[in-house]
Amino acid sequence: MMPAQRAQMKKALLALESQLAGKAPRKVEPNRAEGPEVGTSEDEQPLNEMLQSIASNRNRAADATLGRVRSALKKLGEDPASFGECEECEEEIPLGRLKAMPFAELCVACQARRDGPRTLPTRKRLTDRV
Repeated sequence: MMPAQRAQMKKALLALESQLAGKAPRKVEPNRAEGPEVGTSEDEQPLNEMLQSIASNRNRAADATLGRVRSALKKLGEDPASFGECEECEEEIPLGRLKAMPFAELCVACQARRDGPRTLPTRKRLTDRV
């Protein structure tokens, strides 16, 4: 990777870090309080629990991404020559992948091996449920 490309990746990583670090965690207040009068609708509680679960998943994903961004920035600062190399096969990660995901640690092939096969359920007949 050329020094100009590394500088471009550093700029993208810093912008992404700033964006992720500046976001407050998503929060959904529970609709049940101490008193029985709050959140008594049968429809409110399941919906609220689902929204809390979604917010929690988004917060975990944002924290994980922020950690990967900071790890990539650290690698770029400590060992710039190895930035952009796959951590498993040590081949260079394509620039297009790094532009889309500047914190990518693996090339597409190694990432696919790590993720495992993605198979969809199949039907034997048109009327079978998946």
